[in-house]
Amino acid sequence: MARLIALALPGGPEFVTELRRIWDAGDAAFPLDIRLPPRAQQTEIEAMAPAEIVDMSGRTTLPDDRSVEAGDALVVATSGSTGAPKGVVLTHSAIRASAAATSERIGVHEHDHWLACLPLSHVGGLSVVTRSLSLGTKLTVLPSFTAEAVTDAARRGGATLVSLVPTALQRIDPAIFRIIVLGGARPPSDRPAHVLATYGMTETGSGVVYDGHALEGVDIAIDADSEVHLRGPMLLRCYRDGRDPKTSDGWLPTGDLGAWLPDGRITILGRRGDLIITGGENVWPEAVEAALLDHPDVADCAVVGRDDAEWGQRVTALVVPLDRTTPPSLEMIREHAKSTIPAFAAPRALELVEQIPRTALGKIIRGSL
Repeated sequence: MARLIALALPGGPEFVTELRRIWDAGDAAFPLDIRLPPRAQQTEIEAMAPAEIVDMSGRTTLPDDRSVEAGDALVVATSGSTGAPKGVVLTHSAIRASAAATSERIGVHEHDHWLACLPLSHVGGLSVVTRSLSLGTKLTVLPSFTAEAVTDAARRGGATLVSLVPTALQRIDPAIFRIIVLGGARPPSDRPAHVLATYGMTETGSGVVYDGHALEGVDIAIDADSEVHLRGPMLLRCYRDGRDPKTSDGWLPTGDLGAWLPDGRITILGRRGDLIITGGENVWPEAVEAALLDHPDVADCAVVGRDDAEWGQRVTALVVPLDRTTPPSLEMIREHAKSTIPAFAAPRALELVEQIPRTALGKIIRGSL
């Protein structure tokens, strides 16, 4: 009977070695987020029910474990940005399909060298490791992202490919890599041509749409309510509790709304529940946030809809000012926003905050706003 083994290790060669050992034994791995506080780690362990945990002190057998099916490779916790994390079960065949499709799209060759520097408890970082192991590509794994370490890995270590999030991209010179795969949050509009914006989720094993085009073997459909549905061989088998979110014919409803562009690309508008309806107009928070982040006095921001008797919902900007002694005013950010988005989408309220709650990959935790 196959077991689930929790990996509570930092990124590095030991993590890769232990992952190989788990797979060679016919078991599946659950990468635990060791940056979480102890109580949150325990909650994840109880939800995923591994048989054993491997950490820097060795191996510990755990009670109340649940087996996995033969062929299961990973159980990955979702980011939890919209609720309690779920364990996504990915098979070896799904990992191979994802690795092959990704590598075909970006043209990986024998001299390429992947760098993993994002958290390995999230699929964006872990998929770099799994596709390298699947295809035998050279691999370097860092314990975390720092601009200095990533730059050194490229300039002195020979890394040519990397997966990043937008905040990390801003801290390095993109030219040091041949290809940068960018995910986790809305990409900058002025990114270089070799920086590929991806769309995917834990349930798809990593990005399955690159610069608006589906990877080979991936089908996309948009239903009458504008919800994006995905189908392909890299999708999850089920959740850890046994629930399968796919339809009987293999489609995964994503909960994201999207639209087709005239050139055949898909654009993702946002999560269904994030849409703000104000005065009868639809406003997507990410578009407003992108406009506000260009303001010179805004260090970070998030946009939400607050209940309003007149407008239905009031577009509200939560802003971290660059200088707390001279924060921007509502009038300033409204006028700035209206230069790039419709006036009805510009914020009608401003809340100054200390920070914006985000996941490790930079996604806004909208449920905490």
